[in-house]
Parts: sequence; structure tokens; C-alpha cells
Amino acid sequence: MIPPKTKSPPECFTFMLAKAYQKAHGHFRKTLEPFGLTNIQHAVLEALWYQDGQTAVELGQLLVLDKATLSGVLARMQDSGWTERRPDPSDGRVMRVFVTARAEHAREQLIAAREASDKEILSRFNLEEQLLLKRFLMALMTP
Repeated sequence: MIPPKTKSPPECFTFMLAKAYQKAHGHFRKTLEPFGLTNIQHAVLEALWYQDGQTAVELGQLLVLDKATLSGVLARMQDSGWTERRPDPSDGRVMRVFVTARAEHAREQLIAAREASDKEILSRFNLEEQLLLKRFLMALMTP
């Protein structure tokens, strides 16, 4: 038998990271189904709750999303009544994104759902491991 030239998929870090993502993403997706939101749409709402009235460029930088992806997400969110775009008062060429009354009404429920999902996923780790995991993930996200 010829030995493999690469690690088997379960030992491959990229594979393990992808599987962890699938599990966490799938779990949260089910939590958001009653609201009719996707994971990324929820992230946009949380970013706007942090600072409402951001531009698409600012949202993309904050969420580490490319322009093409974010453009479609924002269009669907506006069509479904979660966000609205308004011109910047000092420069009408710039459009700013704001949450709607619908989003504000669901804010507490959605944040609680995300916190519960995070808590469940992280429950297998002690506090130190949770902090390290967050630090490692943030480092991987940084360009």
C-alpha cells in the first residue's frame, strides 16, 4: 500500500474548520428560520444595532464582506422590510443603511437567540478555551 501524500481529511485543519463552521452555521440557521433571516442578514442587523446608518462600505469592512455579497444581502433585507436606505444628509450621493421598526421590534429576541446559540456551541469549552478560540478566530479573519 502506498502511503498518502497528505493528511487524511479529518486531520486537515482546513477541513476541521469547515466542519466546525457547518455545524455552528447550521445550528444558528435553524434558530433564525422563524424570523425569515439568514445568518449573514442577522450579522448585518447586529452591525446596524451597534451603529445604525452605516454605509455599505462601512458594513462590508466591519463584517469582512465583499461588495457583491453585501449588495445582494442588503437588497433582500430591504425588500423584506428589515432595513431601509436613505441618502446621507450631508452628501445625497451616499446611501446609508438603517434598521426599520420591524428590526427594532425583533431586536431583543434576535440578540437573545444569537446569545443562546453561541452559549450552546461554546458550552463544551471552559472560559479560557472560549477566549482563546475567539482570539484565534479573530486572527484568522484579519486580512
